[in-house]
Amino acid sequence: MRRLLAATTLLLTSQAAALPLPAGAEGWRDRGEGAIRGVTVGPIESALHPDAGYGTDKGRAALAEAAAWGATWVALTPFGRVWDLSGGGVDLVFEAPLEDNRQAVARAVEDAHAAGLAVMLVPHLWVETGGWRALIDPGSDAGWARWAASYERFLLYWADLAEETGVEMLSVGVELRSWVTTAHVASFHPILDEVRRRYHGLLTYSANWDDLAHTLILDRLDLIGVNAFYPLTKKENGRYWDLALGAQTVATELEEIARAWGKPVVLTEMGYTTRRDPAVEPWLWPDGMSDVVIDEQAQALAYLALLAPLTDAPWCAGFFVWRTYADPGDVSQEAEWGFSPRGKRAEVILRDAFTTSWASDGFGTTYPFAGLGPLDLESRPGRRAPTFGSHRARHPGVPGWSFSPDEL
Repeated sequence: MRRLLAATTLLLTSQAAALPLPAGAEGWRDRGEGAIRGVTVGPIESALHPDAGYGTDKGRAALAEAAAWGATWVALTPFGRVWDLSGGGVDLVFEAPLEDNRQAVARAVEDAHAAGLAVMLVPHLWVETGGWRALIDPGSDAGWARWAASYERFLLYWADLAEETGVEMLSVGVELRSWVTTAHVASFHPILDEVRRRYHGLLTYSANWDDLAHTLILDRLDLIGVNAFYPLTKKENGRYWDLALGAQTVATELEEIARAWGKPVVLTEMGYTTRRDPAVEPWLWPDGMSDVVIDEQAQALAYLALLAPLTDAPWCAGFFVWRTYADPGDVSQEAEWGFSPRGKRAEVILRDAFTTSWASDGFGTTYPFAGLGPLDLESRPGRRAPTFGSHRARHPGVPGWSFSPDEL
């Protein structure tokens, strides 16, 4: 029955993907397809791992695992290579030969659909010499024109694949602050027009959390996308209710943007590392950390705090967890204190979030997230600890667990 429901939902999502969303911040809810319960499954493209990655048996196992958690969507992230921040251009080849990578991504889309999962394709940029892609600066009008032409070639390559494979949603960029929040954005507009001509699914853009309000292409998108690595507190060793207060502030800010533009918001990335105080600076990259105190509890509480107010928000289309990898058995892709929730306490939070009802489901009824009941931060003495029902992390050696009231 579960497989039948998943297949039916995917069929309806695929048929509707080419249709405009209903107008307004609640457009996703009004479409009635169910909130986006998504997981980003990262690639393993290296020729050193020929039996892993997109389109392989191990990649299919990662998709099946996401579906078993209750996910309804996956994000796939093919990368292009940028040498440095001078914006010299995008090399479409990233570790694996380009055509091999294209075929692998196409198979991964097919595999996701076979598993009952809708797909968001996210062409991503890797800066080879280090640095953040948001700071790319070609330095002159001529340089920006060359950069725009190169990026268009990269984006259209993957937009064409998205059209050919029936991808439901395409992110037209990831954290391109120096481009889409400035006067240079004029060179991005014709690229979006060409994407619209070639690809007939839904468009979003993965804005960084702190420049979303300054992004100048939101009017041209179907959904407002944000990489939601918002700090929830400035306090070290913060308790759950400190994080929850910060999360409600985030939800208020996102609702204001959704209603100002009349479009639903989707969290194109959200996640926390497995360390002490991950919600203070959530964007810090695991590879740059040292002397890390591993803390599954802190990661799980941060997930719980951010997601709780969003489940009751009809303007929030859903979210994509950052991230797991296209080989469930390979733990070498990031350190133990990395973002992946797999086999950790945060996985239980995600299972509950995936399997509860969201206001954006469009079913007319909402249910409290993780057994908390509606958040009432003024009545803390009467709060209840979350209850997880039958959920537990289905990972060898990981016991069932729950939060105690003291931990909240």
